[in-house]
Amino acid sequence: MENRRDFLKSIGLVTAGTVFVPSFLHANNLKKSTHKRLVVIQLSGGNDGLNTVVPYRNDDYYYFRPQIAISDSEVLRLDDELGLNPGMSSFRKLFDEGYVSIYNNVGYPNPNRSHFRAMDIWQSGMPESKEQTGWLGRYLDHACSGDDPAPAIELESKLSMSLKGHREKGLAVENPERFYQSIKDPQISQIADKGYSGNNSDLGYLYKVLNNVKHSASYIREHYKLGKTIGAYPLNQFGNDLKSIARMINGHIDTRVFYVSLTGFDTHAGQPNKQRNLLKLYSDGVSAFVKDLKNSGEFEDTLILTFSEFGRRVKENGSRGTDHGKANNVFVMGGSLKEAGLQGKAPDLNNLDDGDLDFNIDFRQIYATILNKWMNTDHTQVLNGKFNTLGFI
Repeated sequence: MENRRDFLKSIGLVTAGTVFVPSFLHANNLKKSTHKRLVVIQLSGGNDGLNTVVPYRNDDYYYFRPQIAISDSEVLRLDDELGLNPGMSSFRKLFDEGYVSIYNNVGYPNPNRSHFRAMDIWQSGMPESKEQTGWLGRYLDHACSGDDPAPAIELESKLSMSLKGHREKGLAVENPERFYQSIKDPQISQIADKGYSGNNSDLGYLYKVLNNVKHSASYIREHYKLGKTIGAYPLNQFGNDLKSIARMINGHIDTRVFYVSLTGFDTHAGQPNKQRNLLKLYSDGVSAFVKDLKNSGEFEDTLILTFSEFGRRVKENGSRGTDHGKANNVFVMGGSLKEAGLQGKAPDLNNLDDGDLDFNIDFRQIYATILNKWMNTDHTQVLNGKFNTLGFI
């Protein structure tokens, strides 16, 4: 083989430039997870936070958005100032039940409006550098011993930067059953089972990788088959992904991090209906997911983080849409929140940063809180700095 990557391509374990391989060895028995888990939902494209958590009593909001503002009669009111997009009725119920903490004005210094760079910043957790590892991957470096069958799973064909560490990595698994079937191929199984006893270190590494992936695929499928779900999920990829995660969790898989994306939020034109439909998919999906985990008794040990790479400009554009902006809102959900509801200040439309909402909560404060208080890891080792934690945990 020319190199390790060529070998992995030849047996189908690399697609779109991603290796489906963390460091792990053998499957555990089927018992309840010993770790609290984090589920990350990425709203890709830059969700418009102002039309998600709406300042319906603010005259400036309607001044800046004469065509796309959501009328106060449609807003799902949360308090006397802010309400939700009308597509989020299922999410509103979760909010009313005390399972949601909403943070407005979340961002970082010197923000970037490029999709790719902004997403790298959020996924790496290091705005000031060109770091190529992710905050969750570095968490795995610190928290995992190297023998976890599947410490982190992304429901995608390609592993995002978030789950890439220096030593550990998550698994990109579009579908647990298909992942298992792909590694069950007789030719691949024969190679994995045979092993390697020669002196070629690269080839020895590849045999070890293949054997590890075989164990991982079996482990994931075993827990996936054991898990059950209830209720109706949205009939789209996002709904299917959340349902797959619920099945694995309910099957007692010992995975610390799950990662899933909902795309389509780059709403430069025709935003109102497009965003409303997307937020309904998101809202109905997480509502079904929470219902599932509550039913199985797993919700208390689950935290759900939702973010987007940036918000949108405060002023609408000429195409009934919005362009790339800066600060945005972040949602944290869970059955063990200490502070639920609206947190911090409402969006300030009188003091804009070059036409954008300015941030007053650094997104790394949210990461630091999750790392310290939920995942039992010193955030300074992961984020390369010290940040004040928040009170939702």
